[in-house]
Amino acid sequence: RDVDLTASSVRMRSLGTRETDGMAENTEVPLDRAQVKKAVQALQSFLKSKSKADVLLLDDGQPISLLFTLWKIPRQTQTIRIPLPHGQRSDTDEVCLFTKDEPRMSAEQTQRFYKKLLEERGVRNVSEIIPLNTLKKEYKPYEAKRRLLGNFDMFLSDERIRRLLPSHLGKHFYTTKKMPISINLQSNNLGRDVQRLVQGTRLTVTNRGCCSMARVAHSNMTADEVTENVEAAVRTVAAKLRMKGSIVKLIHLKSLTSVALPIYTSDLSRISVLQRSKDNSKTKKVKKNEAGDETTKEQKKKQSMARVAHSNMTADEVTENENSKTKKVKKNEAGDETTKEQKKKQRDEEEEEEIPQLVPI
Repeated sequence: RDVDLTASSVRMRSLGTRETDGMAENTEVPLDRAQVKKAVQALQSFLKSKSKADVLLLDDGQPISLLFTLWKIPRQTQTIRIPLPHGQRSDTDEVCLFTKDEPRMSAEQTQRFYKKLLEERGVRNVSEIIPLNTLKKEYKPYEAKRRLLGNFDMFLSDERIRRLLPSHLGKHFYTTKKMPISINLQSNNLGRDVQRLVQGTRLTVTNRGCCSMARVAHSNMTADEVTENVEAAVRTVAAKLRMKGSIVKLIHLKSLTSVALPIYTSDLSRISVLQRSKDNSKTKKVKKNEAGDETTKEQKKKQSMARVAHSNMTADEVTENENSKTKKVKKNEAGDETTKEQKKKQRDEEEEEEIPQLVPI
């Protein structure tokens, strides 16, 4: 029995591994590292061959992004945080942090408190700290909000005030995709969390289209670093997407001014899978329609049978039915008349009864 149990457990494990392997094969996106590196080198050579006016932009680090094209439009929006092995932001990028107002502290004291906290945890990427009360007072006008949006490349916020920021920042922070990323400032690993958010990236998959873009590198990085960032981003997106099966159709690599270079194309077998799902949905709809048509046909048959039976009746039967109907009507009328007469008699009898008089004792 022990041998049988061990054998069955081994079989179950093997089946489980097969199922997990099958799921992994469905969700993984196999990238050709050599092809990705060629595309990166071609993009870097294109950026270097630009005019002298664009060389200044190249020194600042022009962003390099991945463009994902899906087979189907998702039903719900999803934001995927992507940690990268190499920082995709240059040293000149400005990061702003919105913090909570500490009790019994002024705005300057709150700034000093959080600046000291970040220094103790080894965070040096944050260039400015703005408490919530300062944001309400100094950045209330529209022009001040636009200036704040243009002065910084990235915004972080304390997760305790995340729900209060949209009403004070305005819609431009969210339309330009610079909405603040929430972070737990009370975490024990604050330095690691800030480093992951600042040097990482995120991909927003919306239900308005099948294309999404995420920044994964900049032009001052080496070809190997950009390639490793691309592979890590594709791996994370394929694992965290909330859709079943292999849904990534195309992946392109591009900069702000370059053409999109393809680095991944899905197999044509995916088209047959989509066609099967469409055919299955169509067959289900057809079956439902056929069932509804059958019920309506049965009702029509019953109505037609009743009409045929009525048409097959002879003239004598028709006259008999009409006479029976008229007799029933007359009986009902006679019954109504008798009931009326009975009610009248009862009323007359009640009126004729003598009313008893009270006699004194």
